[in-house]
This record gives sequence, structure tokens and C-alpha cells, in this order.
Amino acid sequence: MLSKTAEYALRAVTCMGGRMGAAVSADVLAGETQIPRRYLHRVLQDLVAAGLAQSRSGPGGGYELTTATDEITILDVVSAVAPLERIEKCPLGLESHTALCPLHAELDRVYAVTEEAFASVTIRQVLESTSPIIPLRESQV
Repeated sequence: MLSKTAEYALRAVTCMGGRMGAAVSADVLAGETQIPRRYLHRVLQDLVAAGLAQSRSGPGGGYELTTATDEITILDVVSAVAPLERIEKCPLGLESHTALCPLHAELDRVYAVTEEAFASVTIRQVLESTSPIIPLRESQV
């Protein structure tokens, strides 16, 4: 359901969120998130453009979040790089469909529920989960 770009953005934000107040180099982000470096740069540019991250150049530079992890939701990250597209009119362009047909109305309802669910989960909640599985890292066995 999520695009690869959205998945990568969530990985990058989660990684940066684990290091609040410190810049993380693109090399470290690429290694820890397993995102191809070229693709990572595109994702980071989108996150910077959306105001979720900033870049610092020079020694000790890199990328960092601009907002606290308890204020960034999964929906914020997804919307920054690959927004969920709601269905507002007939995708087929049928003139007689002045409202959504039952199929597209149901699909749009699911998108709305998905948006609501993504908006209800912050990056901090993901990072502070009590699950023994740690995001982006091998779990200690």
C-alpha cells in the first residue's frame, strides 16, 4: 500500500528520530536504513522541503529532524514524500458519475481510515514501543 519512497522516508525519519539534536550523515543513514544512497538523497530533499528535516554542511554535518518526534506522525512523513491520493471524482472520467460509484466510494473510505490511522501514530510512539523488535536494527536474541 505504501510506496517505496514512503517506506524509505519512514526509515530515515525513524533513524534521525533516534538521534534528536545530532546531525546524521547520509552515509550513516544509508547504512542503517538500507536505503540506496542515491534514493536516500531524493527522500531527504523531500523531507527538507516539507520542513521535517534540515541539513547541515561541513564537519559534523548531516541531516536532523526539525520537529520533536512526538509532533511528527506517520501521516506527516508519508505526506511529505508520497501523499495518499484520495478519490474525489470518477477515475474513469465518466460524465454520468456525478458522485463516486460504490467501488470508488469504498476505496476512498479505506484511504480515509488509513489517513486517520497514520495521523494517530507519532514517530516517538514507534521509537518507544515496548516491542522486543527494534526498528531498523537486529533484535538482541
